[in-house]
Amino acid sequence: MTLRSAALLLATTAFATIAPPSHAQTAGDGFLFHTPGGSWGLYGGYERATASSDVFSFVTKQLTLDRNDFNSATFGTNFAIRVSQNNDLVFDVSYTNVARRSEFRDWVDQNNFPIEQLTRLWRVPITVSVKHYLMPRGRSIGRFAWIPAGRAPYVGVGAGMMDYKFNQVGDFVDFDSLNVFPDEFVSTAWTPVLHAFAGLDVSVTGHFVLTGEARYVWAKGPMGRDFKNFNRIDLSGLSVTAGLSIRQ
Repeated sequence: MTLRSAALLLATTAFATIAPPSHAQTAGDGFLFHTPGGSWGLYGGYERATASSDVFSFVTKQLTLDRNDFNSATFGTNFAIRVSQNNDLVFDVSYTNVARRSEFRDWVDQNNFPIEQLTRLWRVPITVSVKHYLMPRGRSIGRFAWIPAGRAPYVGVGAGMMDYKFNQVGDFVDFDSLNVFPDEFVSTAWTPVLHAFAGLDVSVTGHFVLTGEARYVWAKGPMGRDFKNFNRIDLSGLSVTAGLSIRQ
């Protein structure tokens, strides 16, 4: 996925959540005795990995893998602090882990058995974001009650660091001697990460909020000594998630 198409998807998601105000939008179920100061949430969904760097080109050419094999489930948690009427500061940690078995496409061992291995990609981004609501997310009634909006669309951007690990374990072919040998190759590091997102909060009660979100992450990491002939690994991807938050 290109940067342009990712930005277009995020903009479309944000635009689709905006509709003319109605009674259902401006009054959610229940109320609080104070304006919430923040929220804590859990979410899960699916991430489509971009997988565009040369290490992915190599493994998909030599092994029975496809770029889509690096798509995976994603899970995370976040903590938001209200800094103004329409803005939050959000601390976020998420996790993806995919492991795929494969074999060499064009090579077999001396007994005509497949040459098999396991490839794994593990990512943990830790980020801080600015989250901006595109319309009021609630209204105060006097000094003692705050009524949440039925729904509140938002957009945001953030940055942080990603811990990643790419490793392969199993049997491999030495292309110089054509010998088959067992081994494990590992690359792990921390690398900077940027993301942009758009989503929608739907109030269930005064305290509980359902959230749907689309997020695009940009990240590339250095490859370890086991992969010294490769360029930086592409860790980018587009995720779509749903979650539940508790207002505090």
